[in-house]
Amino acid sequence: MMNLNPIRERLHNGFSPFIITTTDGRTFAVPHPDYIAVGKGVVVVLRDDDTAVKIDGPHIVSIEDKPSKKRR
Repeated sequence: MMNLNPIRERLHNGFSPFIITTTDGRTFAVPHPDYIAVGKGVVVVLRDDDTAVKIDGPHIVSIEDKPSKKRR
C-alpha cells in the first residue's frame, strides 16, 4: 500500500498539479487541491464532469507532476 502522506504533503506544501496512477494503469489528474480528498486509506478524486472516483490506497502505484502546458 502506498503511504498517502506524499499526497497530503503535495496538498499542503506548495501545491502543483499531479497525476495519480493505479495498479491497473489508469491515471487521474489532480489540477487543484479542491479536486481531491484524502482519508486514512482512500483517496477521492473529482473529475471535470463532477463525477468522483474513489481509489483505495493499495491501488495507487505512483504520483507524478502533471506536465505543464507549453506556452507559445
